[in-house]
Formats: sequence, structure tokens, C-alpha cells
Amino acid sequence: MSKALDGLRILDFTHVQSGPTCTQLLAWMGADVIKVERPGVGDATRQQLMDVEAADSLYFTMLNHNKRSLTLNSKNETGKEVLERLIKKCDVLVENFAPGALDRMGFSWERIQELNPRMILASIKGFGPGPYEDCKVYENVAQCAGGSASTTGFRDGVPMVTGAQIGDSGTGLHLALGITTALLQREKTGRGQKVTASMQDAVLNLCRVKLRDQQRLDHGPLKEYSQFGEGVEFGEATPRAGNDSGGGQPGRILKCKGWETDPNAYTYFITQAAVWKNICDVIGKPEWKEHPDYATPALRLSQLNGIFDEIESWTMTKTKYEVMDICNPLNIPVGPILSMKEISEEPSLRDTGTIVDVEHPERGNYLTVGCPIKLSDTDVEVTRSPLLGEHTDEILAEVLDYNADEIATIKESGAV
Repeated sequence: MSKALDGLRILDFTHVQSGPTCTQLLAWMGADVIKVERPGVGDATRQQLMDVEAADSLYFTMLNHNKRSLTLNSKNETGKEVLERLIKKCDVLVENFAPGALDRMGFSWERIQELNPRMILASIKGFGPGPYEDCKVYENVAQCAGGSASTTGFRDGVPMVTGAQIGDSGTGLHLALGITTALLQREKTGRGQKVTASMQDAVLNLCRVKLRDQQRLDHGPLKEYSQFGEGVEFGEATPRAGNDSGGGQPGRILKCKGWETDPNAYTYFITQAAVWKNICDVIGKPEWKEHPDYATPALRLSQLNGIFDEIESWTMTKTKYEVMDICNPLNIPVGPILSMKEISEEPSLRDTGTIVDVEHPERGNYLTVGCPIKLSDTDVEVTRSPLLGEHTDEILAEVLDYNADEIATIKESGAV
């Protein structure tokens, strides 16, 4: 069966993580993604954090599946001619260059529209228009500028970034939605348009519950936060809340059996009001079910530390999996802290294609994430990332209709 984006051609000028995340997702959905790279150099991540000598790094391979690689020197006059033909033949150009880079290459939005009025130009920038729009941004900078770091960590500690790449990969996912939306609109208007996603904006979008809490502070303390129960006064900004739940139901990370030697022997436990009586029975405190001091969620707020201490006394007698087995049938929300090793070895994630094994000609077999979006009528086959310039001749011939002699001349010019 054909895939949703079959027939679409993406000109991929992205590098490192944010842009390649976007274009990889489009490739998984069937688009022909042509990754344009500098001759002899390629995407910088090919050589970053290398673990196998003379082989593309995992950093590169895990972000560039299902793509074709074309080397092209866009500063070369012949190279510019090749690029002009590519723009005429493609549907989308995706880039995450520094601001103004495309203009300096001679391919402003106006020039691109002249070459192909149906072209969609999709860009990732660090910041949107404003005082910081020309600043260079990396993952952790985006997390800090987008509001995530100031609300992550514990109240008495420094701001913290998260291991989830919400700045880079998160922005790439946002841009992919913008591109597909623009493609759908093009079916109605016949025109292309510019699509932009800034890393600061994307991080803020993922931190919306913290912006919610900022506004709630105007009307009183955040009662589900641990500091309320501890009698600590709130300041003017949404505070760091440790491992408190962000959904209004008190939750904490608690030790499980084996925590002394296993850094991931923990579970997340939520004291949801609807199952309070089940929690009391499970932890051996049936008297709390009718005790007037614990009768309502509001009354329990000031005693959360003691409540979670009792719950942890129970979880420490069970493995994190046993906690799940006991609590889930009772609708008590819990979840084990799974390490990357445990996730990589989980059979069900292999069965669903969330994690896949890929064979690579230089590095051999490696493990990677598969497509996180599942479609009932479309399977996603994850194919390996391309070698540098692997498909240059193929693209010049199949996409741009150059003959063998013309390709030879292009090569002699140093354009590819």
C-alpha cells in the first residue's frame, strides 16, 4: 500500500538534530527526502560522538533514516544551477541554517517563489522575531529560554534541563506538522508558503502547564505542589516542583526494592483521589479510609509528606514491576522508572516497531528508535541512513534528468 506522503519530494538542507528529526519523520511517512550535504564534509554529526572508527556516528545514523544523500557545493556556479533545478522539482525545502544564510546563498524567499511558486519553505530558528532572533541556539539553551529549566529540578537546587530533547527534536516534530498543514493548504490554494518553528516557541508549547501555573499564582498558592503542604511561601514565578505531578493529582517518585544498588529501582506513584481507599488498603492503612484527617484531597494536602513516606515504606518491599502488577488492577496510577537498557531490551517495543535493529555497511548492526506514530493502513520500514553522497548520481539522473555526460561535467566543476 502506498504511504501518505508518496510522491512528495523534500529538499533537506538541515543538519544536527532539530531539522533532521523533522525530515526523518516525513521520510518515514513516504516522502522522498534528498539530504543536501557539503562535498567531503557532510552533516557535522557524521563525525560527532563517534564510537566506531571510520563509520558514521550513531548521532547521525539515528536522525537520517530513509533519506538519500546528495553532495552539493552551493557556492559553486554549477552547483547553484543544480540547486535551482532541485527547487523547481521539489515540494518542500527544509532548513535550519543561521538567520539569513539562504539569502546570502542567493536563494531568498522571493527567489524561491520565482523558481517554484508551489514551494513550501520550512525553517527552524532558535528564536522568533524579537531581540534574540539572531542568536545561536542549542538544545539546552532552548530549554532555558523556553521556560522548561526554570521549572525543572528541586526547589532548593539550581534549574535543571531534561534529558528529553524537547528543544531540538521537539521543534522538529512541530515543524513536520506545519509542513503537512501547508501541503494540505496548497491543495486548496495552489501556492506554497513559509513555515517557521522556533525552538523557544516549541519548548514553551511543551511547557504550557507551567504557564498555566504562572497565571494560577495570581489567585493564590499552588496547592498540589509539595511546598504548599510544607508551608513554604510561593514567590512571583512558577517554582521548581521536584517530581510533583503536573496534573493536579499529588505524585512522587518513590524507592522500590533494590534501590540501594539499582539507580532505577523507583516507581512513580500518584495518589489519585478516586482510588484513595484502594491506596489505603494496598499500603496497609485501612484506618485512613475513614479517618477525618484524610477524608478529602484538601485535608490530605498538608500531610502529603507523611502519606508518601508510608507509601514508600510499602513500595520499598516490592520491585517496581510488582508495584505495577498490584496497583494497576486497582486503577492506582503508577509507572516504573525504566532505564535506557531496559527499554532497549523490551520485546513489546520491538514488536510495535518503536525500537528497531538496522544494518549499516560501515558500522554493522545498530539499535534505533522507529516511527512513534502508528497508522493502521501504513507500515513504516526503517531503512539505514545514507552514506555521504551515496545517491548523488542517482538524484542527478532520476530527479533532474541529467545524462551521463552532463553528470561527468558537473563533477568536474566541483559542484558535487
